[in-house]
Amino acid sequence: MLKGIDPLLSGDLLKILDDMGHGDQLLLVDRNYPAAASGKPVIRLGEVGVLRAATAILSVYPLDSFIDHPLERMEVEEDPNKTTSLQNDLLQLAKEAENRELEYGVIPRLNFYERAKNAYAVVHTLEDQPYGCFVLHKGVIF
Repeated sequence: MLKGIDPLLSGDLLKILDDMGHGDQLLLVDRNYPAAASGKPVIRLGEVGVLRAATAILSVYPLDSFIDHPLERMEVEEDPNKTTSLQNDLLQLAKEAENRELEYGVIPRLNFYERAKNAYAVVHTLEDQPYGCFVLHKGVIF
């Protein structure tokens, strides 16, 4: 255990987050997402949902401030304007963690799978709400 570090952040997850550089992309996904298919390292968090995982990750992981959408979500039912309660809650959590206004970038579902090939790693949760898949772009600390 480390003081001041969320216990959900295992050594393996902390190492991945620390090794990532500015602009690298982290996938945070639900239980239905084919996490291993991307060929990237997968950290499985067990019986944890996306919001709990995001709370831990965003406590140490800066979102990119050089791009318009450092947080992206999977499109819901082919409608870029439609969101789920989970997506709304995660956006609010990210705004609070970053202490700034944020808006989602929206990725069509099939494009999300293609984009996953460029991710640094995947954090897999057992989130049961559909469309619980997100891309977090790593920023810098000034």
